[in-house]
Amino acid sequence: MKAGSGTLIINIMSEGKAESYEGVYQCTARNERGAAISNNIVVRPSRSPLWTKEKLEPITLRNGQSLVLPCRPPIGLPPAIIFWMDNSFQRLPQSERVSQGLNGDLYFSNVLPEDTREDYICYARFNHTQTIQQKQPISVKVLSAKSSRERPPTFLTPEGSKSTKEELRGNVLSLECIAEGLPTPIIYWTKEDGILPPNRTFYRNFKKTLQITQVSEADSGNYQCIAKNTLGTIHHTISVTVKAAPYWIMAPQNLVLSPGENGTLICSANGDPKPRINWLMNGVPIEITPDDPSRKIDGDIIIFSNVQERSSAVYQCNASNEYGYLLANAFVNVLAEPPRILTPENTLYQVIANRPAMLDCAFFGSPLPTIEWFKGAKGSALHEDIYVLHENGTLEIPVAQKDSTGTYTCVARNKLGMAKNEVHLEVKDPTRIIKQPEYAVVQRGSTVSFECKVKHDHTLVPTVTWLKDNNELPNDERFSVDGDQLVVTDVGDHDSGTYTCVANTTLDMVSASAVLSVVAPTPTPAPIYDVPNPPFDLELTDQQDKSVQLSWTPGDDNNSPITKFIIEYEDAMHEAGLWHHQAEVSGTQTTAELKLSPFVNYSFRVLAVNSIGRSLPSEASEQYLTKAAEPDNNPTAVEGLGSEPDNLVITWKPLNGFESNGPGLQYKVSWRQKDGDDEWTSVVVANVSKYIVSGTPTFVPYLIKVQALNDVGFAPEPAVVLGHSGEDLPMVAPGNVHVNVVNSTLAEVHWDPVPLKSIRGHLQGYRIYYWKASQRNRRHLEKKILTFQGSKTHGMLPGLEPFSHYTLNVRVVNGKGEGPASPDRVFHTPEGVPSAPSSLKIVNPTLDSLTLEWDPPSHPNGILTEYTLKYQPINSTHELGPLVDLKIPANKTRWTLKNLNFSTRYKFYLSAHTAAGLGSQITEEAMTTVDEAGILPPDVGAGKGKEEWRKEIVNGSRSRNFYGLKGLMPGTAYKVRVGAAGASGSVSAEGVFETGPAMASRQVDIATQGWFIGLMCAVALLILILLIVCFIRRNKGGKYPVKEKEDAHADPEIQPMKEDDGTFGEYSDAEDHKPLKKGSRTPSDRTVKKEDSDDSLVDYGEGVNGQFNEDGSFIGQYSGKKEKEPAEGNESSEAPSPVNAMNSFV
Repeated sequence: MKAGSGTLIINIMSEGKAESYEGVYQCTARNERGAAISNNIVVRPSRSPLWTKEKLEPITLRNGQSLVLPCRPPIGLPPAIIFWMDNSFQRLPQSERVSQGLNGDLYFSNVLPEDTREDYICYARFNHTQTIQQKQPISVKVLSAKSSRERPPTFLTPEGSKSTKEELRGNVLSLECIAEGLPTPIIYWTKEDGILPPNRTFYRNFKKTLQITQVSEADSGNYQCIAKNTLGTIHHTISVTVKAAPYWIMAPQNLVLSPGENGTLICSANGDPKPRINWLMNGVPIEITPDDPSRKIDGDIIIFSNVQERSSAVYQCNASNEYGYLLANAFVNVLAEPPRILTPENTLYQVIANRPAMLDCAFFGSPLPTIEWFKGAKGSALHEDIYVLHENGTLEIPVAQKDSTGTYTCVARNKLGMAKNEVHLEVKDPTRIIKQPEYAVVQRGSTVSFECKVKHDHTLVPTVTWLKDNNELPNDERFSVDGDQLVVTDVGDHDSGTYTCVANTTLDMVSASAVLSVVAPTPTPAPIYDVPNPPFDLELTDQQDKSVQLSWTPGDDNNSPITKFIIEYEDAMHEAGLWHHQAEVSGTQTTAELKLSPFVNYSFRVLAVNSIGRSLPSEASEQYLTKAAEPDNNPTAVEGLGSEPDNLVITWKPLNGFESNGPGLQYKVSWRQKDGDDEWTSVVVANVSKYIVSGTPTFVPYLIKVQALNDVGFAPEPAVVLGHSGEDLPMVAPGNVHVNVVNSTLAEVHWDPVPLKSIRGHLQGYRIYYWKASQRNRRHLEKKILTFQGSKTHGMLPGLEPFSHYTLNVRVVNGKGEGPASPDRVFHTPEGVPSAPSSLKIVNPTLDSLTLEWDPPSHPNGILTEYTLKYQPINSTHELGPLVDLKIPANKTRWTLKNLNFSTRYKFYLSAHTAAGLGSQITEEAMTTVDEAGILPPDVGAGKGKEEWRKEIVNGSRSRNFYGLKGLMPGTAYKVRVGAAGASGSVSAEGVFETGPAMASRQVDIATQGWFIGLMCAVALLILILLIVCFIRRNKGGKYPVKEKEDAHADPEIQPMKEDDGTFGEYSDAEDHKPLKKGSRTPSDRTVKKEDSDDSLVDYGEGVNGQFNEDGSFIGQYSGKKEKEPAEGNESSEAPSPVNAMNSFV
């Protein structure tokens, strides 16, 4: 302990290991009046552990996918600072898309090809030990193929929709939300039922982290982070609870009591949870101290009544909860002292009139004396009408006047006596400037004067000072002070500025200013500002073993004053040509005392610095070789790790040549088993960085130290480092492995831990191997692996396939590898809901029936029990009709629906059942055929067999694959044959179609409807009335502005198409389960369909499905599958109809 004080000094460098001083310390100060204790002081050594070795597989993913690169830094004390860099030690750029989380992981909301690199490295910096640990580089390859589909945001961290967070009062609350998505989501923060505090809220990490400083209980509540991009928005709610370590509401205060008096000690503290209050007396819990009848404890209050001198003690109040504690000392001093006045007698106070006057009367006594003030020899007590009496005895006269001058008496009284003291007050007249300097404008080269007359109290001596621009006057004979005047002769431009007259006395100060402007300056070239010229004439003097004096001559400053000199050195022996920073000195110095290291061949150079920049370096000084000495430091980064089960590899970072301090640098390597009684084994090795100890037992802790030495001597005693000999594979498999199947895709595995001695290395965790037991090719089982870090004895297996047999075993893992596998355990996952049927198609459409064929689900996930088929009609306005529900046996894959409406489109929904429930559904649309009365079978032939074939030749070079037939008869069935001929032969195909009136027969003739006839009559009547009105006005001489009316009311029928897509309506068929919008006939490929009565054959083709049957009949109208056709940008969506095929007919 330091002499003369209570300071405890621990010299860890010379008195053993830091770990041996770890603990909780408390200081006690004691005298005959009591004992005071300090707060607990916790001493913990800093730690900077190494990264756990792990094999990192390269990561390959597609453009646009999300990615999280884990850091998982070692746990040190204090915690490490995490950052990501590349092999060149350049920080990796971060943005809204790429950012580092609070846990150190690197998050990619979506990856880009430029993210491909092989050196994503996580670094952990331990500031207290000044070390940096590096994780193995992570390789990421982004495939530059077509980007993933855009997707709405999802949170990478935190998981789920809700989470909780606790923080202590007064700390910084940090909340984090990182989302993935494409495009990159943007994060917003809100607080439910409140607003974020404006002066304490900060956003970090591209608004992904919300920080609130100095949090209090009022900051508790639900905080919501919102991730948003163009495809959607998600929310996550963080419930924040602010707890509080104890804090003082009222700490106990010292009590000075006289015998027989009463008093209280109050210890009031708050916190969350509410702190417990414990009282101690002289450092001992008050419950076990001797009883004192004058003392009563009531929770956080101690009440003293009729105290005696034996009641003197030091009391401690301890307020604590689970988050911390407070400790306060308060002495109770029972004294019987008459009053004493501590202010010196006859103290003289001088003040300026109309200013406050403070007359001191410091006092002491017990009981606490009362203070009275009197003025004059026989004056009465002064009261607080024009005076202020302070608790410390000071008398304040708020506005002192000349008649306040006089003698004042302070009287202190208590029941043990009385004391008094006299002080004197003098009130002085204020200092004033009665003639102030005036603004002046003079020509260059002339003389100017400023006048400053001062009036002051006759008992005070003023001092008048002149300033220029608030600084002293230049030391120039052109400036002179003559009485009350300042005279400046031969005025130049640089004399312009503000001149101030300052009058000082011992009690006050006044000032007045005037501005001087100098006119008619002659043109002068602007000064050239530049960096200084380099110093020169370097000289070494006073050469000692570890110091030398360097002097130099500065170069020209080039109109900018030199602010500092930088001294650099070169070690010609160890690092020739490389200059290092040595020292910096003020720009006014031209010499410097330099500290030197042993065994270095020094050369020095100097650089000058001004506001413009640095000069070039000076010429190097002469060389100076210092004497050799023993090393000052030992190697750093000493480690002991085994590369084989029977060795110990000791490594260290060697000293550089500059640190060797002399020739013959070597290292003394020492080691011994930590838990044994063996002596140190030592060996001296050359200037290397590794030594291997062979024949060691497997995975045994060793104490290691490496000491530097040279030809002069040894470095100081090195620190001892803990290492381990080599690891070997674990010997024992985990036991008691059992599986709990949670649901059809999730199972929980439990096992007993392996004894530590059998691990034979650092426990890395446990690894589960599992595979499906029912695979056909048992030689190539696809085994899956899950690793659980640390000493966990259970884990979850996600992503299992329902209704499957699985086999698993568990192995323990150390730094060397895996141990033996546990006995295989077999388990069975229950049934799940099936996937959708693999395919659904509609075949053999007739007038009133449709036949559906499908394939079973590719993943039944159980035993199929039945199928559910639902269907509903779609009318001409694309509205969905009533839904019909059918149950179909599980062994069926074909079903015919009868009694359907002719020429009607239907939408079908098919799904499969297992015992677990209903699976996903597949949808399809199809249409019953039109009335077949006017269509002949394909084998009859077109035109009732009497018409001859008409032939049209189409140029094969035409770029379009359709051709229009003209001159056809309405309501007539036609057979069309399309053929293509070339040098190697010809091919052809046939189809049958019917022109439009077959559909028109079912349309209502609007001209025969009564409402339409009535509407037309009303319109005709209005037109007739309008013509009569126009005729009457025309006969009266007026003019009817028909043109203006037409311009003002343009024909509503003449409306352009939509500018955005060139269509006439809004039609959407993006989702099968959504009803089609009413009132539009525009298909999703943004082409306008022809009406049903149009004679074009294009109406019978839908995409690539417009084809001919083998018998020549045309079925394109009935086999469209819109749901499976992606919309392809600007590509043509026209179908190869029979007309289109004519392009290739020759």
